[in-house]
Amino acid sequence: MSFLSRIMVVKSRAHFSSGPARFGAVAFEGARKRNGSQAKSRVAILIAGFVVAYGIIGGRLVQYAMEQPETVSSIGPADHLMASRPDILDRNGEILATDIRTVSLYAEPHKIVDVDEAVEKLATVLPNLNMKEMHQKLKSPTRFQWLRRQLTPKQQSDILALGIPGIGFRPEKRRFYPGGPTASHILGHVNIDNRGIAGMERYIDSIGLADLAAIGMTSDAKLEPVRLSIDLRVQNIVRDVLAEAVKKYEAIAAGAVVLDVHTGEVLAMASLPDYDPNRPAEGAQEGWMNRMSNGTFEMGSTFKTFTTAMALDSGKVKMTDSFDARFPIRIGGFTIKDFHGKHRVLTVPEIFQYSSNIGTAKMADIVGIEGHKEFLTRMGLLTKLQTELPEVKTPTQPREWKKINSITISFGHGVSTTPLQTAVAGAALVNGGKLIQPTFLPRTREEADSIAQVVVRQQTSDEVRSLLRWNAVAGSGKRALVEGFNVGGKTGTADKVINGRYSNDHNFNAFLSAFPIDDPKYLVLSFIDDPRTGEGGGHTAGSNAAPIVGNIIARSAALLGVKPKFGPDGSALLVSY
Repeated sequence: MSFLSRIMVVKSRAHFSSGPARFGAVAFEGARKRNGSQAKSRVAILIAGFVVAYGIIGGRLVQYAMEQPETVSSIGPADHLMASRPDILDRNGEILATDIRTVSLYAEPHKIVDVDEAVEKLATVLPNLNMKEMHQKLKSPTRFQWLRRQLTPKQQSDILALGIPGIGFRPEKRRFYPGGPTASHILGHVNIDNRGIAGMERYIDSIGLADLAAIGMTSDAKLEPVRLSIDLRVQNIVRDVLAEAVKKYEAIAAGAVVLDVHTGEVLAMASLPDYDPNRPAEGAQEGWMNRMSNGTFEMGSTFKTFTTAMALDSGKVKMTDSFDARFPIRIGGFTIKDFHGKHRVLTVPEIFQYSSNIGTAKMADIVGIEGHKEFLTRMGLLTKLQTELPEVKTPTQPREWKKINSITISFGHGVSTTPLQTAVAGAALVNGGKLIQPTFLPRTREEADSIAQVVVRQQTSDEVRSLLRWNAVAGSGKRALVEGFNVGGKTGTADKVINGRYSNDHNFNAFLSAFPIDDPKYLVLSFIDDPRTGEGGGHTAGSNAAPIVGNIIARSAALLGVKPKFGPDGSALLVSY
């Protein structure tokens, strides 16, 4: 075989042997590409799966957020429970009521592992725990139960240390009254959910706060404080004097008010028994009753002030007139007589000084039944008082006024009014004749003048002031006198109705006064219910209701900005008329 032929055979063999190797390389390359593509597909599927899963979870969360919350108890949502109340301040900026943060204990019964054990543990921390009631709550089929509201920080810490599953705490706000019972009947109190249910707390809710709280709009808002007309210093004095009087005169109740005669602002008002608004349940028996505005009483001879003013203002009686008070008045089977009769003809000032029932009744008779009724209505003594306090009672009067009714009403029997509205009507008689509805909020003199109603002439007001001063100096109001402050006033001793009949041994005593009587700025009214003793051994208004007023004025006049008047020799100046 030639060389050329051999070359061709070698090439031919070489070509034949390289064919299978190239085929294998191509097959491997195809498999690798197919595996890479499958891996990418698996990753894509995995990513898509995660996206779908998280999308479902996110969608459900959005759905839950948009759904209405499940009602688990009778209370509102958490933001409602956290609704704030505005601070209440006195006229000088002192805090009378404020919110403090606290927590309340709740349970989720379905998470309680051992009810008996949980109750036993809680009993070691919570005082007076009702074991039976707690058992029922923890076994309840509901998903939420209040266990104890408004815990102390120590109680919360001790319960946390117990480690009871299914027990939790919810933040709340609690109303706190730094002065305790000092102004309880004015401030009122709130319920467990921080809603006002009495006094100015209820008034604040009535003007819109309750509506805002119901929709959760006050949860975190810092509300503007509510400033009252009350002077905390004077308020404390009034309550202190009353508490001392109840004890000293062995009475069942007492009350007093200090009123600005030109603005109608109540500077102080207290009624005993009272209660601590921080623990209102403890005063539920007697303490909740605000006798100053929500109790009606026959005000006794203080009403002679209004009868005399009525007679003088009518023009049918003058200060210089006289009336025969020698003999009792007999009418309709009743006999009207004087307590300390002089049995002679009395002038108008003497009728007032000696508190003559006979003389007062004769002045009322000159005016007439219709005129009498109209005058008392004009003075606001027969209609419901208008003020911010919700606790205001409507006066009572005879369904039909007859002559006997007019006679007895003239000296304070037959019509029952609240002590506060008696004070308001009295203020109109000494401030120049303007009836100004009382307020527990600040009010300027200009604002008061814009709503005032003229009810008597200026001359009548001047004459009434002279009578009040004369009675304090020479009549039954001597024990209300305070050196340098020219106090004027009128006592009232009303027999109480016991078992359907008037009793001489049980009295409701009152004293209506103003100072300084030459230019009155403040009216002070006091009452004391069923006192058993008094100054000098008696138990009429002059021996207990009058000294109450004297003590209030002596201790508060300087705080009210009233300066005493003294002569060159240092003695008090007496104003004469």
